[in-house]
Amino acid sequence: MDADNAPNITLRRLGPHDAGRLTAASDLFDAPITEAGAREFLTRPGHHLLLAEDSDGRAVGFVSGVETAHPDKGTEMFLYELAVAEGWRRRGVASHLVNALAEIAREGGCYGMWTAAEQGNEAALATYRSTGARLEPGTTLVVYDLA
Repeated sequence: MDADNAPNITLRRLGPHDAGRLTAASDLFDAPITEAGAREFLTRPGHHLLLAEDSDGRAVGFVSGVETAHPDKGTEMFLYELAVAEGWRRRGVASHLVNALAEIAREGGCYGMWTAAEQGNEAALATYRSTGARLEPGTTLVVYDLA
């Protein structure tokens, strides 16, 4: 998949054999990725990860998504995380990643896609708006720390 609005970017949908490629992209994530962690994510059904790579094959962004199903609603895609390397921001990379994940969701029969963003994260909110998201007023993110 080539990005129309992000020059020299290729999107790569990772699969079970791409754990090494994912660990090489650790600097885009909150914490270093282990080979075991990469394999676990990439082999789980309904887990998706797309890397944006520059013309030299270096990862410059990613989006991850997880399909969630409920007995009375069907299946939807949870956009788990989105990140773009600082030098590649504001060039359409994030929007292209989000749109590609939405296409995977459509192809998989998902009825919708959702995520959460921190209030004040204007870059993320702008990306989501530009890709057709509706921001729900008055929502609150509730988090349980189970560790």
